Amino acid sequence: MQGRFHMYEGHSLCKTTFPVRVFKLLGVETLIVTNAAGSLADSLQPGDIMIIKDHVNFPGLVGLNPLTGPNDDKFGPRFPAMSGCYDKSLRCLAMEIAKQQGVSDFLQEGVYAAVGGPNFETIAEARLLHRLGVDAVGMSTAPEAVVASHCGLRVFGLSLITNKVVKSYEDSDSVNHEGVLEVGRLRSQVLQQLVTELIDRMDFNNNNNHTI
Repeated sequence: MQGRFHMYEGHSLCKTTFPVRVFKLLGVETLIVTNAAGSLADSLQPGDIMIIKDHVNFPGLVGLNPLTGPNDDKFGPRFPAMSGCYDKSLRCLAMEIAKQQGVSDFLQEGVYAAVGGPNFETIAEARLLHRLGVDAVGMSTAPEAVVASHCGLRVFGLSLITNKVVKSYEDSDSVNHEGVLEVGRLRSQVLQQLVTELIDRMDFNNNNNHTI
């Protein structure tokens, strides 16, 4: 896909995640998702890349879940487990590739939190997320990952850290969208090379597997 639907644009979660179910019906077995995210962890700096090992889906915790409503059993069960949402073998492979490409110094695993947006987080919200163990925060990805996992797709996710989230009332800095875009442009080639090599080296069960 080139881009995605966002909830903050006014789209329903059904529409936001609709492409994932289309992929499933097309025979796709692996979903690779990327996003721009703000860092809450002290160890993550702008320009770093975070492999998503888990997520906190805040809209989902308050009832805004893409699986709400009648369940279609041809996609998956009514109550799917999410404990293994992000494929461990793909995460390990990505770390191995990063070392071989010489970019492992600014790549690490972490927990991603999805919030509704479109505003960036208040300081109180940032502090709450940090205390909950969240490493990076953004406005997408979790709904698609939930539906992909429900459909039985393997999921691999990357967050490009574009800014440090302000957690102190004494900090005069603030995030702006232009700065986020600029970091994205600077790291786009690294992300592309990493994902391309990951796809090339995936251990498919058969020659008919497809990846988006």
